[in-house]
Amino acid sequence: MNDVISGLEGELRSNGINVESLDTAGETVELVYLTAFPDVSVNHQEMGRALSTFVDAVEHGEWNPTRVEATVLRHEEDVQGTWYAEAEWFRQYAEYDITGEEFSARVIDTLSEDDL
Repeated sequence: MNDVISGLEGELRSNGINVESLDTAGETVELVYLTAFPDVSVNHQEMGRALSTFVDAVEHGEWNPTRVEATVLRHEEDVQGTWYAEAEWFRQYAEYDITGEEFSARVIDTLSEDDL
């Protein structure tokens, strides 16, 4: 029996992201994760850990950037918020065209917590 989770999902989990589902088959990565911080607002540090996983994969040549769309759950069927990161932002960051602060600000600007 082999229960080893590898690839992006394994890396996300090793960075403390409780992955509910991860679809990398299309032009967009669709990530759904259960937050460790089930409050009113999405935890920015947890978002950062998820993003760092994708950035590391780009830097190690293990992932060709695509748009990442994330849904954050408090618990099953209770959406806390959503956020996304464009493929171009990952490329710009990897090529030092934007800073980590700019990359983070762009993603935080996509955060939606209203009416979910």
